[in-house]
Amino acid sequence: MARFTLPRDIYHGKGALEALKTFEGKKAMICVGGGSMKKFGFLDKAKSYLEEAGMEVEIFEGIEPDPSVETVMKGAEAMSKFQPDWIVAIGGGSPIDAAKAMWIKYEYPNTTFEDMCKVFGLPKLRTKAKFCAISSTSGTATEVTAFSIITNYKDRIKYPIADFEITPDVAIVDPELAHTMPQKLVAHTGMDAITHAVEAYVSTANCDYTDPLAIHAIEMIQNDLVKSYNGDMDARDRMHNAQCLAGMAFSNALLGIVHSMAHKTGAAFEDLGAHIIHGAANAMYLPKVVAFNAKDPTAKKRYGVIVDYMGIADKNASDDDKVKALIAYLRKMNDDLKIPHCIKNYGADSYPCEQGFVPEKVFLERLPEIAKNAIGDACTGSNPRQPSQKEMEELLKCCYYDTDVNF
Repeated sequence: MARFTLPRDIYHGKGALEALKTFEGKKAMICVGGGSMKKFGFLDKAKSYLEEAGMEVEIFEGIEPDPSVETVMKGAEAMSKFQPDWIVAIGGGSPIDAAKAMWIKYEYPNTTFEDMCKVFGLPKLRTKAKFCAISSTSGTATEVTAFSIITNYKDRIKYPIADFEITPDVAIVDPELAHTMPQKLVAHTGMDAITHAVEAYVSTANCDYTDPLAIHAIEMIQNDLVKSYNGDMDARDRMHNAQCLAGMAFSNALLGIVHSMAHKTGAAFEDLGAHIIHGAANAMYLPKVVAFNAKDPTAKKRYGVIVDYMGIADKNASDDDKVKALIAYLRKMNDDLKIPHCIKNYGADSYPCEQGFVPEKVFLERLPEIAKNAIGDACTGSNPRQPSQKEMEELLKCCYYDTDVNF
């Protein structure tokens, strides 16, 4: 038996934010990030709509990118004091992910972060509050997923929380919020979205319910991501839907080792000021993982189906040639979006990035531990090919140096 879970309601299209007016409750806490939602007026709109619905509203703001365990605990404490019956998270993936974790702690105050990280091991939520997620970026799709990513900066590891209980009750997918994204964020979130769709399609947990969502998301992203990056706002509107479809797919089909590696490298060099942004990590690693997974016959055939839908190779070509075409297409997309092909170049002069880059010596020193943690990541179990410690280390080296995967 399998399970397919989505939010009860998904409000989408321009003006969907107004759905907040229809919510029923006494108190709502809005969780938000650094300031773009306030700057562009969406935070005030959300607050006024909830007040129009008759609720008292409190705001918890300042949730940082790649939210920390400490921020989660502070937010849960604020919720405990205010006692909301609606938690409304608005912004990118970070405030929504943080709010999901806060929600768990609010409902079960004795829960530790370690308890939260037990895959599909959470108790029943909604004993105190319902959850609404409003995404302002077109990539994470956390507004419809059973996942949250929280960073423990003490051990420099991102941990996925995975449980259908944290699937929001309501998702609001209003493309007007995505118009505020800077160009680099469009690139990174867009590559996160296509990674979600590709990994969901070849996952060992794929099914008839997830496959159409994944394939259609890939087709839409192929058509609209680069256009959106170049300022086409109609394409950006469509990308906001595409990333949500990809999220519906992967929340139920799960993911693979592109995400395992991105989770475990993202904060691994934080002490050096070299944070690897999640979407950029996915973009760099996806072509390498396609090559690695294609050694599995089933995965190779499914990559071929993706290529057929994309129309980037002759339908009569061999599956091997189709895999090569997919890898080439993904690399070209990275070029179009000005994302480097490997960790070694991430943040180098040719690809300006404020985080800096990862020194080779430090990368090699930390490689065994990163590989071990990636294998243990919650996303690894549904990858079509299970890597050994040695294979994971070699794969990460390919992602560092941009060398071919031949194993």
